[in-house]
Amino acid sequence: MDKSLVAIVGRPNVGKSTLFNRIVGRRIAIVEDTAGITRDRLYAEADWNGKEFVMIDTGGLLLNDQDPLKAEVTVQAQVAMEEADVILFMVDAVIGVHPLDQEIADHLRGSTKPVIVVANKADNDYRDQDSTEFYALGFGEPFPVSALNGRSVADLLDEIVRKLPEEGKESPYPEDAIKIAIIGRPNVGKSSIINAILGEKRVIVSDIPGTTRDAIDTVFERKENTVVLIDTAGIRRAGKIQGSVEYYTVLRAVRAMERADVAMIIIDAHDGLKDGDKRVAGFAHEAGRACVIVVNKWDLVSEEDMKQYAQKLLVQIPFLSYAPLVFTSAITKMGVMDAVDTALDAASNHAMRIPTGELNRILQDAVDKHPYARKGKDLRIKYVTMTEVKPPTIVMFVNDPDLAHFSYVRYLENAIRREYAYEGTPLRLIVRKAKKERK
Repeated sequence: MDKSLVAIVGRPNVGKSTLFNRIVGRRIAIVEDTAGITRDRLYAEADWNGKEFVMIDTGGLLLNDQDPLKAEVTVQAQVAMEEADVILFMVDAVIGVHPLDQEIADHLRGSTKPVIVVANKADNDYRDQDSTEFYALGFGEPFPVSALNGRSVADLLDEIVRKLPEEGKESPYPEDAIKIAIIGRPNVGKSSIINAILGEKRVIVSDIPGTTRDAIDTVFERKENTVVLIDTAGIRRAGKIQGSVEYYTVLRAVRAMERADVAMIIIDAHDGLKDGDKRVAGFAHEAGRACVIVVNKWDLVSEEDMKQYAQKLLVQIPFLSYAPLVFTSAITKMGVMDAVDTALDAASNHAMRIPTGELNRILQDAVDKHPYARKGKDLRIKYVTMTEVKPPTIVMFVNDPDLAHFSYVRYLENAIRREYAYEGTPLRLIVRKAKKERK
């Protein structure tokens, strides 16, 4: 499901990160009483009254500021405004309307998105009344809240949910279509890979404008599968946003992951693995999507052994040890359709379910082979079941969850993968306490 995006913007030090943490329910953003402390945009899923959405925390918005750091933060906020479905414009109820608030308001008036003015630090009725001065910003009734103690945040969430786009639109694709998101940092060859794939002889069903702006979801047939390519490569912006494509790329990856079954993570073979590659790959892994690593521009690399290259690469991203690597050259089209076929295999594994009896046998055999104990107490698995797929999620009911050290859980995961490789997909193992049996 493609979740809506809600961005918090505003000048520095008005409490954006505090509100972000309050809404998502855990302390993620750095909170410090220093202007501009939040430098990278942060993302987290949230829900309210059954409505799910993604919160985006931005750095302080300082328009026309020449300081490089502040300019970078400004770009992050501008990009968030480009892609968000609802914008929370945060101001300070104690200080009142600041000249920077006016400047930001002028900028936001060019947006077609719903804008909610959030007057933070309103921790009493008097400040509620004072917040009426924010009507002057031109966005209707302001919402006075205290992000620090949670005062009136529930009312704000009610308003956010009211302004989110309607759900329930019918998918333009067949239900069994396999959706592959092409993701990666800038200049790794995403567009070239897409062009190489679509340049092959195939049957195009349709070109449908994607949910992500400037992207096209292309539908075609491959080995009796309907495949949807979600293109996150298109960047058609001017000025600062064009120059700060890293932030644009991350936001696109986040939105694409909400719709995809498989992430095809494109890496430049010549450059090797960069921090931006790890960051984008991390989003795919955390979203529980099947993953395929595509090492593009292999034709530009000297005679290096593929196996040796793959080993070095996976050491740098151990969390993607399950992901297959495919070496390609978009220019010569070497390996390009192999990458698609590998993604289709990963999608199949992503949806594969192991029968309960078989799953219990595998894990019980693993425990019998290597029993595990902590603090003089044996870990005993009472019952195991796969509760869902995409990704495959296994719940293990044990005598004492505190005994299940992460290293032993990894051993049990490897025991499963020895019999069901699950290449290309993460496995999620959840440990819970078994109910006591009645005597």
